[in-house]
Amino acid sequence: MTMLGHDEPWKQWRDACTGERMHHAWMLAGKRGLGKMHFALQAARELVAEPGISQPEGGHPDIIVLDRLPKDDKEEKKRVEGKPYETKRNIAVSQIRAVQQRLTTRPTLGSRRAIIIDPSDDLEKGASNALLKSLEEPPAGTYFLLVTHRPARLLPTIRSRCRILRFPTIPDGELAKLLNEKAADADPATQRAAIIAANGSPGAALDFVERDLGALYSLMQRILEQGDPDFELRGQLAQTLGARPNRERIQATLDLSRSVLANALDSADRTSYPAIVEAHAELVTLTGQAPTYNFDAGLLVAEIGTLLASAAPLRERANV
Repeated sequence: MTMLGHDEPWKQWRDACTGERMHHAWMLAGKRGLGKMHFALQAARELVAEPGISQPEGGHPDIIVLDRLPKDDKEEKKRVEGKPYETKRNIAVSQIRAVQQRLTTRPTLGSRRAIIIDPSDDLEKGASNALLKSLEEPPAGTYFLLVTHRPARLLPTIRSRCRILRFPTIPDGELAKLLNEKAADADPATQRAAIIAANGSPGAALDFVERDLGALYSLMQRILEQGDPDFELRGQLAQTLGARPNRERIQATLDLSRSVLANALDSADRTSYPAIVEAHAELVTLTGQAPTYNFDAGLLVAEIGTLLASAAPLRERANV
């Protein structure tokens, strides 16, 4: 199944596969929620398959996926049981080292092996340096697919050794069709808000509906339009987020707040531009810090609310 926006990436990938020399490292770059990991898995299966060799239906011995591990034994038990679980903040150097040990052996079924790292943005420093060594001297028949939402977080030396495959955002009309198919039970107002908040990402639009982020979105819009001089809206924002939100809900809240500000630029007058741009830049920084800092959820949502209030019209910015 080809996902929305994947036609051009597939063309580039398959053209490369049939060329004389396939590049050994690829960076799959684009916003979160564009289906890059789905593409990576399907592309890896095509890459390692060879005529006359039967391929397994499920997990493949020549496709290695590195992602964030469960954060402790309790969360590992949840993963084994097929339940939602919390992960560590980063992909560790020990995971890269373990893969490098496997690369000293031949692929199991054919002559090719694929290593997928999702997301490569979350490699800890030691892991990035270890990966760089493998990219500099890749074993024969080994190919790397680095899924990345924020390419700038990768080492320049890693980026320079990868061929970039960019995934485009999706027009609002296509997102509306997707939500009509996949989230038909959602009311029209929620669907419209999901499209605005997703900013071109199908995964983000569906996530908006599934996580019931409509109330958060409405509060953010009110803070941005009205300010919050008595801190009442920021208190409601904290209550709506919840006392102990998991990392995924926090990330979705940060992404949503950036989308609210980005979309505000379309209708803002020029005098409001500097405040909106500055608040958005601060939220980008906060989003980058969130995976590696142990933020208190209440303080984090208060900071989000304060940044939104700082971008409200001048007359509404009192006590931000």
